[in-house]
Amino acid sequence: CGEMKKTEDNMNNSRHVRIFDTTLRDGQQCPGAGMSFENNLEYARLATALGVDILEAGFPSASKLDFEIVYEIARDRSGLDSGPIIAGLCQLRDEQVDSTIAAVEPAAGQHAAMMHIYLPVDPELMQVSLGADADNKSELVKRVYNYIRRAITAGVAVEFSPEGYSRQGENFDFVTDCIRAAVEAGARTINCPDTIGGACDFEGEEYFVNKLTEHAAIIAREFPNVEIVWSTHCHNDFGLAVQNSLNAVFKGPARQIEGCFNGVGERAGNAALEQCIMIIKQFGANVNPDNPLYTTINTEHLQKVSNFVDRYMLPRQPHWPVTGHNAARHSSGGHTNAILKNPLAYQPFDPAAVGQEISLVFGPLSGGNHAKAIIEENGYVCTNAEKARIAQFIKDTYSERRKGVTDKELMEAYFLFRSPIVPEEIDYWRSKDTSEILLVGKFFDQEGEVRASYRGKDSGLTTLKQLIDKHYPGISIDHYASESVGSGIHAVSRSTIIATYADETEQYTGVADDQDIGKSAMKALIAAVNKAYINKHYKLR
Repeated sequence: CGEMKKTEDNMNNSRHVRIFDTTLRDGQQCPGAGMSFENNLEYARLATALGVDILEAGFPSASKLDFEIVYEIARDRSGLDSGPIIAGLCQLRDEQVDSTIAAVEPAAGQHAAMMHIYLPVDPELMQVSLGADADNKSELVKRVYNYIRRAITAGVAVEFSPEGYSRQGENFDFVTDCIRAAVEAGARTINCPDTIGGACDFEGEEYFVNKLTEHAAIIAREFPNVEIVWSTHCHNDFGLAVQNSLNAVFKGPARQIEGCFNGVGERAGNAALEQCIMIIKQFGANVNPDNPLYTTINTEHLQKVSNFVDRYMLPRQPHWPVTGHNAARHSSGGHTNAILKNPLAYQPFDPAAVGQEISLVFGPLSGGNHAKAIIEENGYVCTNAEKARIAQFIKDTYSERRKGVTDKELMEAYFLFRSPIVPEEIDYWRSKDTSEILLVGKFFDQEGEVRASYRGKDSGLTTLKQLIDKHYPGISIDHYASESVGSGIHAVSRSTIIATYADETEQYTGVADDQDIGKSAMKALIAAVNKAYINKHYKLR
C-alpha cells in the first residue's frame, strides 16, 4: 500500500496500536481552535518528535491555505529518515481526490503519504450529505473503488472511513460492499468511526465495536492474504470517546486509534490521545501478559504537545487527566504526607513519564509536613516540634486564600513568623534635643508597647538603631536612601536600607513605604534586621 517500512513492520505485529493524530484536521474544525500557518508546522514537528504513526495534517481541498499547510508538512517529512505518515482528508469527489494527492505528494517518495477518504453510511447522514446520490448505492461503491485506485496508482496509501459507521443501521451490507471495494482497490486501513459520539456498549449487538468485529471477520475470510489495519475514530458527545476507542482495541480488532491531543475536536471533541496512550501503556498487558498491546509513542513528550495545544488552540482544564495542570499537584495534608514519602502513593503512574512533575500546593487542608518540605527546600529550618505551629500561622496569614498559596507566598509568611520585630504600630517625635519612639507589637522577647529615647540631634531612625543594638548587636547600616513615589500631597516616601551583620559579607536590603519619611526609614531598617536575624538563626547550613 506504499506505507513506509517501519509502519509496515509494526502493522504485521498484531499488538502494536498505531496512533493517528488528527489534531491539525479534526482538532482545528472546532470553533476557536484554528492556528496560524507557522503554528501548524511547529505542531507537526512536535508530533514527529512524539512519534505519532500518522499525522492527519488537514483537509487540503478546504482552502488554498489548508492545501499549503498539508503540502509544507509533507515536504518537511520528506527530509526525514523516519517520521509519521502524512495524511490529508477528502470526500469522494474528483477535485478533492486530486488536490489531496497533490498535497501529500512530497512525502510519497518515502512511502509516507496517505489519502484519508470517507463516504457517509449512516442513513440519516447519507440523505443530508449526498442528496439523490444516497439512493444509488452501487454507484457509490464504484466511486469508492475508483478514487482509491487513483490514489494507489499515484503511490499514495489510503485509509477509508465509512462516515457515521456507529449508526449504520440497516446499511450493514452496503457498508460491507464499500469496505470490500476499498480493500480490492488497495486501501489497507479501514476506519470505523463513531462520528456523532453516540455509541455505548449498552447498545448490545448494535454497538459499533461488535459491527467492526463482524466486518473484520468478513474481510479476513475474503482477503486472507491482505493485512488490514482496523481503526476507530470516536467523538466525545457522551464523554465515552476514550472508552469506546479502547473497547475497539481491547475487545475488538482495532489496532489504530484516531483522536486529538487534549481531546479537542468538533462539538465535544475527539478521543484524547494522551489518555488512550497512557491507558494502553498501563493496561496493555492485562489481556495477554505474554504479548501486550503497546504504542511506540515517546511519552515523555506528551506534556509538551499538550501544552502547545493548550496555548495555541483551546485552553485545557486544570483537572484534565494525564497532562492537566492539577494532574500531578497535591494540596490535602494526607496526600502530601504520603507523596513526600513515596511520590507514587497518590499517582497512578509516574508523572515524569509524560514530562510532568509532581508539585505540592499549600492550602487550607495542608499540614505541617507539607510546610516543612517547602521551607526546607528553600533552605530554612522547620523542626518537627514547630512544623504544625508554622503551618497554622501560614494558614492564618492567608485565611481568605481557599485556593492555596504559592511557595513564594508561603515563604513570606514563614519569614514573618520568624521575624524578631513585627510592629503593628510605629510612632516617633522630638522634644528639644531628644528623639523618642514607640513600637506596638512584637520586639524580640517583648510584646505590647516598647519605648526608647535618644539624646542628640539624630532622628527616630537612630533611636531605633540604638534600641535594636541592645537586643541584637552587630548590625551596621551600609546604605540609606529615601525617594518620593508619586506626586503631590499624596506622594509616599520609599526608603531603602542596606545592612550587614558583624563580620559577614552578605548584605540585607530592607525596603518600605510610608507617607512619613521617618516611619518609612524605620520600617526599612526593621525589614533589613529581620532578614539578617533569620539568615543567622534559621538558614540551613
